[in-house]
Amino acid sequence: MSPSFGIAFGGGGARGLAHIHVIEALDELGIRPVAISGSSIGAIMGACMASGMTGKDMHAYTRSILSRRAEVATRMWRARPGTFAEVLQGGLRVSQFNVERILKAFLPDAIPETFAELSIPLKVTATDFFGHKLAVLNDGDLHSALAASAAIPAVFRPVMRDGTLLIDGGIYNPVPFDLIELDADIIIAVDVVGAPTEAGRKHPTSVDLMFGATQLMMQSIIAAKLMQSRPDILIRPAVSKYRVLDFMKIDALLAETVAIKDELKREIEKAVEARTKIDTAKRTKQAGAARKV
Repeated sequence: MSPSFGIAFGGGGARGLAHIHVIEALDELGIRPVAISGSSIGAIMGACMASGMTGKDMHAYTRSILSRRAEVATRMWRARPGTFAEVLQGGLRVSQFNVERILKAFLPDAIPETFAELSIPLKVTATDFFGHKLAVLNDGDLHSALAASAAIPAVFRPVMRDGTLLIDGGIYNPVPFDLIELDADIIIAVDVVGAPTEAGRKHPTSVDLMFGATQLMMQSIIAAKLMQSRPDILIRPAVSKYRVLDFMKIDALLAETVAIKDELKREIEKAVEARTKIDTAKRTKQAGAARKV
């Protein structure tokens, strides 16, 4: 019997475009996860996969938008506030975009309205700002959950869901493999957080420092989690040179990270072999015990 797979897609803004390669590799191997978790951009990618989109579909869809500045501009215009009252809602904060409106303008039609309509169970992380804790969202309205998970502080407004103010899920759980570790035989985790790099930015701006500090914080959280338990497979694409909002650099990012497809396939082969040996040893032990009885 083939082992079951679960996959955790990590947060990292535009760096999470590399998740497309992971999904394509799973498709090519004929692997359909039984459980998916995601944080921020990883939650969005996870929702696409859970809704039935293939990696090829996602690749084509994202390129069709992000490779064309005019298309991005059109969709951003569509995401503008509907009324002046909405602009002033909660105070005039021109630096904070409405992430729910932006996602509505950019998400593919394949993503349904609710978690219940997904074909694969999905767990989405967010951060309960006033509750000072992780929020795991897996039922009810899907779009507000994805918006909450992707609500990067200082870029997007927080999302109010069921009376709770929610922000970016990566603040508490950047790569949420622990949420599904009991749901499948083999757990794959994909970390696209990255880390600050000097390449082209030896004199970082205040914005670079803010996002870089967040990366370091998230990496410390991931390191602490890995000391407690580890996924069967951990993939870390080389995405550190890209900034959190570098979505328009999709062509370069995907070209530079395509090697993770072969890396993942090799790691899956190893994990399946290891799992098979464990299962064979268990069956042999059980058979021996039965003969003694």
